Amino acid sequence: MLYIAFAVMLLLCFSVMSFFTGSSHRERAATKRLAGIIVAKQGISTGHTTIEHYLKVSPDNKLRWLDSVLRQYRIVRKMEKKIAQANSTMSVSLLLLCSTGLMILGFVSAYLCISIYAIQILAAFALGYIPFAVILFKSARRLTAFNVALPDAIDMMGRAMRAGHSMAASINTVSEQSAEPVKSEFYEAFKQQNFGLPLRDALCQMLERVPSQDLKVLVTGILVQNETGGNLTEILDRTAAVIRERIRIQGEIRTHTAQGRMTGWILCSLPVVMLILINIINPGYSNILMNTPIGHFLICIGLGLLITGAMIIRYIINGIEV
Repeated sequence: MLYIAFAVMLLLCFSVMSFFTGSSHRERAATKRLAGIIVAKQGISTGHTTIEHYLKVSPDNKLRWLDSVLRQYRIVRKMEKKIAQANSTMSVSLLLLCSTGLMILGFVSAYLCISIYAIQILAAFALGYIPFAVILFKSARRLTAFNVALPDAIDMMGRAMRAGHSMAASINTVSEQSAEPVKSEFYEAFKQQNFGLPLRDALCQMLERVPSQDLKVLVTGILVQNETGGNLTEILDRTAAVIRERIRIQGEIRTHTAQGRMTGWILCSLPVVMLILINIINPGYSNILMNTPIGHFLICIGLGLLITGAMIIRYIINGIEV
């Protein structure tokens, strides 16, 4: 037990030290600009995601060797992309170290409190998933903010083009006057154009950085207009109207499915809460579950059914797309 506690403290201390010895915001911004120059100069195809597009770690990062080892795996490259979409400064290696430390901490804590292996493993995976859940939450929140601000940015592009500006100038207008995170993403596209990257490649790379269906509609409309011709301002106006209507319908769907989501939370948390409350009122009530093999088996079945039910409810609610 002493060796396990020492390993947990070592991992936590190493993770904290790695977090505070990372690079500054200016260093990361300079590295990102240099990566954009390299991409533009070498003419890398936009159909393949490269690490330069999502580079967030400074060369001075102490865990760069671990990142280079892990980067050969596809799932690690996807994690880097998700971290970049969340606009986070954490590297994949630090994320994995934090997850491993929390997983060990959860297992040790459950091992000291409960003698059921299923709960120990579940506690370990639950705590280990926390860093990934934070990244996914930040990425989803940033994507939602982008989709909300995108219609106003499209209107701004249309007004700039009606005033006689070019497409590059209208993108620059959005990068200067729009709200975040639309402002930073359009500024990146405008900056890549200044480096010599074609408009098509700059827009496609922005679409890779921001996996938004609304942005995909905008980019498709602009690229089709460049190839076939037409009134681009009218296309922008219609695109903004479609995106606003889509956002409105999504809000109505969330309103109508709020009861289903609340039902899922209640049904999944009610057995656990009731078990805790009953044991507080009547200590020793669940001893037969905690101290017998049949009780352990029933707890495993109950946890499995709870997780399965939660996944089914989530699939039904999130399966509605607009």
